[in-house]
This record gives sequence, structure tokens and C-alpha cells, in this order.
Amino acid sequence: MDLPMNVPDISQWLDSGGGRFGFQLAACVVCGGMVGIERQLRGKAIGMRTSILICLATQVFVRLGLQLSAGVEATDPTRVVGQVVTGVGFLGAGVILARGDSITGVTSAAVVWMLAAIGSTIGAGFPKEALLLSALVVSILIVVRRLESAFIRLRGGSDEPEGAQPTSEPASESSRR
Repeated sequence: MDLPMNVPDISQWLDSGGGRFGFQLAACVVCGGMVGIERQLRGKAIGMRTSILICLATQVFVRLGLQLSAGVEATDPTRVVGQVVTGVGFLGAGVILARGDSITGVTSAAVVWMLAAIGSTIGAGFPKEALLLSALVVSILIVVRRLESAFIRLRGGSDEPEGAQPTSEPASESSRR
């Protein structure tokens, strides 16, 4: 496929919007870091580094799709978002583990999906909304976990399925190298 003649070179892309690209990258680091640190502190498989990288990658893909389609009638930048959702869904599926009757990692997979949504939101030019989404995700992860624990204590049970031995996820991303 030939690229349209009006596609800016990389220096124009990086400089566009009076430093907007740099601001968007910083927003990805902050938003991904907010969610990632909560996951890292809980010892989950998706930690701070991975969270930031997911936000950065989706931001770049969405921004690139918007830039490449600017002024070209035959393109649809929403296709990039659709492909990001598909790719990230595959990544999230890799986090889910099934052991007997127990399934783990579903929340981490949902977090991966949300991180892609946050990065896409930043790439589309809505960093304030992405910051609110990030704060909401962290709040949900913290508050709902506490509510679940309280309900389990009220029932007099444990977090683990009947007969299952407690399992622990890796303490950090670096332990999997």
C-alpha cells in the first residue's frame, strides 16, 4: 500500500501540537504507572512496567492511525482501535490460568484491557479523561477487593475455592525473567 503524499515525516509527527506528543507520553507513564503500581504491590503478574508499556503502545498506535489518516478520505482511523482491542485481548488471555476448578488472572486480563483503553484515550487526545479512568480503575481494584474480603469474612470462608490450596502469583515482573 502506498502511503499518501501528505503523511508527515517522523520529526513533524513528534513536534506536532506544540509538544503534545511528549505530553501524551508522560500521561501514559503516569496513568499506566498508577494502575501498575497497585498491581505490583499486590504481587500480580501485570506490574508497573508492563502497565506503562501497554499504555504507551496503544497511545502510539492510535496516534499513528489518526496521523496517517489525516486528510485521506479512504482511511478509517477507528480500524486501528479495533485492531488494538483484538491484540490486547490476546495479550490479556495469556494472563488467565485455569487449574482444575480454579481460574485465576481474570482481573489482570481485564486490567490489561483497561490499560489499552486508557492508552487509546490518550492517543485520541483525551489525557484528562484517561487520568480519571486510571483513578477509577485503581479505586475499583482497591475498594472492591476490600468489599470482597469483608463479604468472605462475614460468610466465614476464605478467598480460595473449596479444597484448593492457596496459590500466590509472582511477586514482581522481574521474578519471571
